[in-house]
Amino acid sequence: MNAPLTSRTGETFGDRLHRLTREKGSRLCVGLDPDLARIPDSIRRAALEDASDPAEGAATAIERFGRTVIEAVAPFAVAVKLQIAFYERWLSPGLRAFERNARDARDRGLLVIADVKRGDIGSTAEAYAAAHLDPSPGIDADAVTVNPLLGLDGVEPFLARCRQRGKGVFVLVRTSNPSARDLQDLDCDGEPLFLKIADLVARWGEGIRGHSGWSSVGAVAGATYPDELRRIRSEMPWTPLLVPGIGAQGASIRDACGAFDTQGMGALLSSSRAILYPPGDGSIDAIADAAHRTRDEIEAACRLGR
Repeated sequence: MNAPLTSRTGETFGDRLHRLTREKGSRLCVGLDPDLARIPDSIRRAALEDASDPAEGAATAIERFGRTVIEAVAPFAVAVKLQIAFYERWLSPGLRAFERNARDARDRGLLVIADVKRGDIGSTAEAYAAAHLDPSPGIDADAVTVNPLLGLDGVEPFLARCRQRGKGVFVLVRTSNPSARDLQDLDCDGEPLFLKIADLVARWGEGIRGHSGWSSVGAVAGATYPDELRRIRSEMPWTPLLVPGIGAQGASIRDACGAFDTQGMGALLSSSRAILYPPGDGSIDAIADAAHRTRDEIEAACRLGR
């Protein structure tokens, strides 16, 4: 195994994820999808009324909401996954809000996953990787999501930062959306395409494993396909999995348990809307309660599954 270079913390991404999971007793990732229409009135109205420009007002609202969520979930989550589309919607003010929320999460000791699903080649891929994984003027996220459709050319700039700077990457392997089957189940020499991608991702990450044994190259695999999720785990024993689909997308926490190894490690279960917009007043206490409850339900299901 090659010894990868590490981040300013002296750890690979895989090792940081492993350590924080153990220290916090949590496998929860909170997806930060700040939909302006669903942000509590107390935050939205004040931001919009104080702004001369609608985009500035919207960006201020989602930034304040994001900071509220981060404060609420920090005791219970290992990571936050910032979905860039909800920020890009508000143009340059939204991107500034994205950067500030990433910093807010980092300051709270959370892993920051930039959910950007980038996929391009050459200098374009290099620019994307620099923007999201490099320090100032980059976002300096801990990890990003990427689309592997263009092959290694589109992923290599991100892998280089895993090797050289202790960053992480989660490659789309089996996504949680209903039409994932349209392409990801296509037969490729007797195997579905998603398993061919899984094999590639495992090979890309083999030389970027830390002292914990876990790679810094992870995979996105949805809980909405529990049988496939278990198969992916068996094919990728040292690959961290980012598992969307629980909560609003319809998968249960038990559906997601196939993502863990026999020690209950190696996966982050991502929940967004069920935590961001709980029933009631949308207060910081309600968000914290939703995160607390989800964390505890994951831990209970994880213990039962071992």
